[in-house]
Amino acid sequence: MRITEIQAKTILSSSQIYDYAINPYVGCQHGCSYCYARFMKRFTGHKEPWGEFVDVKINAPELLSREIRKKKKGEVWMSGVCDPYQPLEKRYRLTRQCLEILFRHDWPVVIQTRSPLVLRDLDLFERAERSEVGLSIPTAEDDIRRIFEPQAPPIAERLRAVEELHRHGIRTYVMIAPLLPGAERLVELVAGKVDTLIVERMNYHYADWVYARYGWQDQNTAGHFRSVGSRIEAECRRRGIDCRLVF
Repeated sequence: MRITEIQAKTILSSSQIYDYAINPYVGCQHGCSYCYARFMKRFTGHKEPWGEFVDVKINAPELLSREIRKKKKGEVWMSGVCDPYQPLEKRYRLTRQCLEILFRHDWPVVIQTRSPLVLRDLDLFERAERSEVGLSIPTAEDDIRRIFEPQAPPIAERLRAVEELHRHGIRTYVMIAPLLPGAERLVELVAGKVDTLIVERMNYHYADWVYARYGWQDQNTAGHFRSVGSRIEAECRRRGIDCRLVF
């Protein structure tokens, strides 16, 4: 793993999904096989495989303190092209420092992560007026998780994290993205632990080779994703869970 401390030029970026996005890191230690953020390598010049490099924007909090005073208040996504709670966050605490600044200025924040390290900042979320925390969980089966995202935290740890957040009154969601084999059982596992379940296929052509290796090509088609998404949506409706299909 190549870790490089860098000085970023800006940190509060415009986003097509929310008003803004903050990415304290370039690259991600989780290195998931399907990650759409791999496209970043086209712009960063990294020769290392995805998941084997991280640039740490050590001046992110300093930049945010300046930029937040100049921009119109809006909803901030942490993060668009990296996991804000990847293992390096335990050492650098850039996500936490940025959250402290955002909440001090009463900016709304949406967290998206695969890591139970998010629980470290429970005290911030409890004090914040407007925050939402989501765990990305693409399957209920840890054997499947190890095939597609072997460096990411186990499924059980993520489920415990979202349950703990919800128990403390934090608005929570689980994002099934991508829709991997074994995803359907997640509905029963998150029932009563989340405010919303989001199901998204997106474009995961990076992982086509994984499906081919295991003979799962029939589970990597538009028809399959629509069918599974519809079943998840129906089960959520039966259990009274707010469900959003976004594909």
